[in-house]
Amino acid sequence: MAEHLASIFGTEKDRVNCPFYFKIGACRHGDRCSRLHNRPTISPTLVLANMYHRPDMITPGVDPQGQPIDPKKIQEHFEDFYEDIFEELSKFGELETLNVCDNLADHMIGNVYVQYKEEDQAAAALQALQGRFYSGRPIIADFSPVTDFREATCRQFEEDNCNRGGYCNFMHVKMIGRELRRKLFGSHRRRFRGSRSRSRSVSPPQYHRRDKEREREREYDPRDHRRGDNRGGGGRRSGSDRHGRYEGERRRHGASPLPRRSRSPVREGSEERRARIEQWNREREEKA
Repeated sequence: MAEHLASIFGTEKDRVNCPFYFKIGACRHGDRCSRLHNRPTISPTLVLANMYHRPDMITPGVDPQGQPIDPKKIQEHFEDFYEDIFEELSKFGELETLNVCDNLADHMIGNVYVQYKEEDQAAAALQALQGRFYSGRPIIADFSPVTDFREATCRQFEEDNCNRGGYCNFMHVKMIGRELRRKLFGSHRRRFRGSRSRSRSVSPPQYHRRDKEREREREYDPRDHRRGDNRGGGGRRSGSDRHGRYEGERRRHGASPLPRRSRSPVREGSEERRARIEQWNREREEKA
């Protein structure tokens, strides 16, 4: 029974919970709905109800005085609003999504949905927006259950063939231009990535590489070759004798020595090379 209830939760088969509120965060019946609206106590998404007022709210394409409005002017008005709220909401954290509804129904008109990367960022934004106004109107903000906007948006509207128009019960998301989107989200994400990289300490692999280099430097110093015991045709001793002692102990107990790493030949200093060349010349002259 529990598995069945979980499988139908938030769907049309669920007779207890409202599927529209679960998917869209808004219901045309409001508080009169016969099903439950489970309002989240915490969420990465906020809804700012009826915040955007388009200049042609009464009649699409016509201003309140009955004069036609150029569609470019309508888009400019919307993008000014979008940029304004984007800059304000981005002060509280990294934005994943910022959608503005283009629907005309009372429960969805002008709704703004903002999804943050973290829930605590959304909580900080909600607290800061309490009691504030925009264009002389109070901002009504709350947590929203919407986390997947693919389920909330109208696919027919995206394909430009929704026959319900502005009174559709799914989101008709108003789009901004590519240049503005690139400007806002591009600089916003670079800013947050930069702040994360600056606050992040040096990665452990870098420490490991440095430690290994220091260990190799401590294990071998070219000067030890010149002052050490060179038995066995130019073999070198370690700077710290612990490896040599350990291998010697294994040999005394009859165990096979530890495998050595491949080592590059030791280069002599310039004074040693000159002394060796002079010795070769003297030996050649004596033989002659």
